[in-house]
This record gives sequence, C-alpha cells and structure tokens, in this order.
Amino acid sequence: MLLRKETATATSIPRLLLVFIDDMTEAFLQYVWQHKLLEGTLRTSEGLPVVVERPGELNSDAGPDFFATRLLIDGVQWVGNVEIHVRAGDWKQHGHSRDKNYNTVVLHVVYEADCDIVLENGEKVPMLCIKENIPVGLWEQAEQLLHPAVPIEIPCLPRLGEVPGFIFEGLEERLALERLERKSYDVKRLLDDSLNSWETVCYWLTARYFGGKLNGFAFEMLAKMTPLRILAKIKNNPFRVEALLMGQAGLLEGTFVDDYPNKLKKEYDYLRVAYKLNPMSGHLWKFFRLRPVSFPTLRISQLANLISRSSNLFSHLMEATNVETLRRLFAVSASDYWSNHYNFDKPSPERPKEGGEAFADTLIINAWVPLLFEYGVYHDMQRCKERAVQILMQLPAENNKLTRLWGRNYRPNNAAQSQALIQLYNEHCRKQDCLHCQVGYQLLGGVARRAKRTVTPATPNPYPILSRCDD
Repeated sequence: MLLRKETATATSIPRLLLVFIDDMTEAFLQYVWQHKLLEGTLRTSEGLPVVVERPGELNSDAGPDFFATRLLIDGVQWVGNVEIHVRAGDWKQHGHSRDKNYNTVVLHVVYEADCDIVLENGEKVPMLCIKENIPVGLWEQAEQLLHPAVPIEIPCLPRLGEVPGFIFEGLEERLALERLERKSYDVKRLLDDSLNSWETVCYWLTARYFGGKLNGFAFEMLAKMTPLRILAKIKNNPFRVEALLMGQAGLLEGTFVDDYPNKLKKEYDYLRVAYKLNPMSGHLWKFFRLRPVSFPTLRISQLANLISRSSNLFSHLMEATNVETLRRLFAVSASDYWSNHYNFDKPSPERPKEGGEAFADTLIINAWVPLLFEYGVYHDMQRCKERAVQILMQLPAENNKLTRLWGRNYRPNNAAQSQALIQLYNEHCRKQDCLHCQVGYQLLGGVARRAKRTVTPATPNPYPILSRCDD
C-alpha cells in the first residue's frame, strides 16, 4: 500500500457546478438523492407514496440530472429519468418545458414545490418535495464544509479524526496514480509534437522542470528553440553548450562588464549564424520572488552541464536500476563563473552552485517518472508503469506549500503520498468539491446515518475501497 490511514482522498465521479439559490444548492440535493440519504416517508405533491429502488446514474452532460432511475409511485414501477431543482419553478426558468430531452423525466424532485410543471409533450410530471425528508443537520454540515465561517484551504482538516481509519487504506495510492496518469497525458502531447522521439521529449520535459513553477514554460520554450541535434554536435564543449543556451534564452543581449558573459556572447553570435537560430525574448524570464539558487541564469548553466555530460539521457535513465543511479544522472552543477554570481555582472559571496539531491529528486518526480509511466502505457509494458510507482515510493516526500497544508498529523512518508496530497488538493479541496470527496461523504453521511429512516436506507459507502490498479 502506498497510503496511510490518516490521509483523505476523493472520488472520480462527475463534478457538478454549485448553484446557490436561497442558500440551498442543486448540487447538495443531487448529492442527497444519489446517496439515498432521505429519511421518512416520501410522497408526491398529490400524496402518493414513493419508494426509490434505484436513484439512477448521475448525468454530467446536458439533459436530466439522473438517468436509469427505478421508482415505485403508489405501487406502480416507473423507469426513467429524474430532474432535481431547488424550486419547482426552476424547471420553467431553465427552459425544460420546451425541451424534448426532458420528456423522459418520471419524477421532479424539488426542495420547494412552488408550482406544477409539465413536459414538452404537455404531460404533467409527478413532483416530490424533499424539504422535510433531509436529515436534521445535514445541510448545516454541508455548509460548514463548503463555506466555513473561518476560511480554510482544506475545510475538512479539523474534522478528519471523525473519519474511520479504514476509509483511507488504498485510496492515497489511487490519487497518486490519478496524478501520474494526468501527467502522462502531457507527455503524450509532447511525444506527438516530437514525432515520437523519446529522447527529445526527455530533453523538453527535463528542461521544463529546471524552471520550476515560474519559469517552466520559458525553459520548455528554450528547449524547443534549441534543437537536441545541434546540442549533440557541441556537447563535448560545455562552454559552447552554455553559450548556445544563454544566447537562445535571450540573456546575452546588451553589453557586459565581466569577461565571461562577453565570451559567451561572442561564441553565441557565431553559433547563431552557423545554425541559423533565433533567440527568444529575454523578458520572458522571471527573477522576482525567486530564491537566487533558482534564478534562470544559474539553472540554464546547470542545464548546460547536464547536456554536456549526458549523451542519450533517456536511454541511460531507462537503464537505471535504482534511485541513487537516477540521482547521479540528474546531479548538476553550474560553471565556475556562477560560484560567485547569480546574475551577469553582479558578484555574490563564493558558493558552489550545485543542484543538490532535492533538486535531482524534483526532476525525477516531475520529469522522469511521468515519462517512464507513459512509456509503459505506450508500449503496453506493465513493468515500466510499476517501476514508475516504485520510484515514487522510494523517494522522500516533497516539502512544499501544498503538502504542508495538511499539518503535522498528515505528513506524507514518500513522494507517492505527497503527489497524492497534491492531487487531492488541486482537484478537490481547491475547488471546494467536498460533495464528491470520500472524506466529505463520510462526514456528511455520518449525520444522515444517525437519523432514523423508514424508507430506502442509505448505502453505508457508495465508493469501494480502492486498491492498487494493475491496468
């Protein structure tokens, strides 16, 4: 298992847009209906008893909210679609009375029955008002998660202790795989752009993560504007490689005081003409709010070092059998000039400018692992996908703003767990998607389970515990 019991995850069911009307939301009503959390006897506006045999499948596209619903209305079985609104009048406001797609609706579920409605074909739709059937306290609990009184980036964090530990078993692994699969789609896009050159994609992707969050796009542009075939011709001369990259980055424009940038500029002027190259704009690079060790000037020099000593990097990475070998392949250092500079013509205290183990791990996690995973998908090689996951498990957890949000009690043990937490936050917490999160269900379902039901009990857990997927 990748995952610890105390870390939450989310489901992958379709996400709905929250539409607030008088504090109540359609998404909340859809959630209650989907998980059969209603209590008491259900009756239509005409007093006919309703039994929900099957709530149906949630529809994330155009059309009724739930399809393939099976109901008993006054003992007669109905099979069709269900539409849910806060107010019955919303049916008309949304134009459903003129839409033939809604002629298959067999029940209109509402919070307030303020009017009757008819289908496009003129037939009247049975209406179920569930205002009195929502468990006491359930809406208030949902509001606390979706709109806490004190803003908090992870609303459920103070209440995670209420969630049974077994809920978390295996779920973190699924999140890590979801994030890996999302990143592999990006690799596939780059592979298409490179005409299926894995070495080129490895170069582009590695360059991107030399730039981090702020300069990643600029680094990828630099790599694409500086073909690998040209770098291969001069890779035995580290100075020429650095001159070519600095010049292509647009950082050798203007005049300099120090000899080193002037020599780089002179060398680049020759290479630019020889290989018919055009530089990118130097204004694309961001220095503000960056630690000096992450300045693009320093990172470009380190990238030049990697290129100079790495022939066929992708092939060497594929041959690596352990994390330490990968770290050695991604170990980088800047040229001597940068030992006392972070930018041209601006001396700084003497300090070796090596990338360090943490930086190598960043490249492995974000560039190499997704590339290896996609290689396994592309060639249907299960061992490559498994190796990608194993590498994440062997690397230490990332220590960044997103992983620190979870607090001291939810510190990940390895990179697979930290990637899972990042996936959870980006795809669910940040979007306030508590209604489609396993932890959110447990917190809200606990309120509903404590309420007495006389019809159609709620399923205790609509989501199975997820174990490692073997594709």
